[in-house]
Amino acid sequence: MKLPKFMLLVASVTCLCLLYVCQQTEIFRLAYVGQKRSVLLRDSLDKNTMLRYNINKNTSLVLLNDRITASNFEMPDSYRVVKVPGVSQGTTADHRSSSLKSLAASVFGIKRQAEARTIDRR
Repeated sequence: MKLPKFMLLVASVTCLCLLYVCQQTEIFRLAYVGQKRSVLLRDSLDKNTMLRYNINKNTSLVLLNDRITASNFEMPDSYRVVKVPGVSQGTTADHRSSSLKSLAASVFGIKRQAEARTIDRR
């Protein structure tokens, strides 16, 4: 074997060995990154479980009963009646559109939607 062929063979084997070592180090690095992510995921799941437990505990009927009986909770003696102003029918186009809406609602079985508004106390 001549010296140039031998040097070429040694250089190619060395390059292949270096590529193999780089590949193995990258595999180990990615394994560590994956392990860190799984630890973070496990911690997040534990926190989620703890928060769900706390929510269930704080909204349990027993705790709510204790809070209601501890405070001075009373049902109101009288109910407040709220008057809702009617829709103004200024033009016949408004009247037609409302009658078409009510006709479509009756045909398709659509029920009217109720809206609640707050009362301004001043």
